[in-house]
Amino acid sequence: MLERGSKLFNAIRRKRSGTAAIEFGLAIPVLAVLLTAIVEIGFSMYQAKQVSYGAEAGLFYAAQNGWNAAGIQNAAINATGLTGTAATASQFCGCPSSTGITAASCSATCSDGSQPSQYIQINVSLARRSIIINSGFALPSTISAQSILRQN
Repeated sequence: MLERGSKLFNAIRRKRSGTAAIEFGLAIPVLAVLLTAIVEIGFSMYQAKQVSYGAEAGLFYAAQNGWNAAGIQNAAINATGLTGTAATASQFCGCPSSTGITAASCSATCSDGSQPSQYIQINVSLARRSIIINSGFALPSTISAQSILRQN
């Protein structure tokens, strides 16, 4: 048994070779998890930004060309540059309110007495893909963006 003050105990206590290797071995798993998280979150942010660009591109197409569902959807999908992107475009009438746009019949009258405006809504979504399969990070499974354009 090693007793405090014995020659063997003191010799082991003074030996420092291998300490850096042990510390490195303990730190590597923590650093690997941090690097994995940074890469995974960064890729998810990239995908979210691309989906947002797609919704904006659909909006710009609608602003320049008017209502054309297929053209708006193609512009939105092509702008993302990601496979698996889905886009839908819809047209509706609505009245402005304090909480946003309230859908209304095109022949109705708004609460302020004005006629409802026509709007185009573009929804773009993407099933989020992961770089690291089963990474275990709680990120959203679907990324989506929406743009609304008033036509008149």
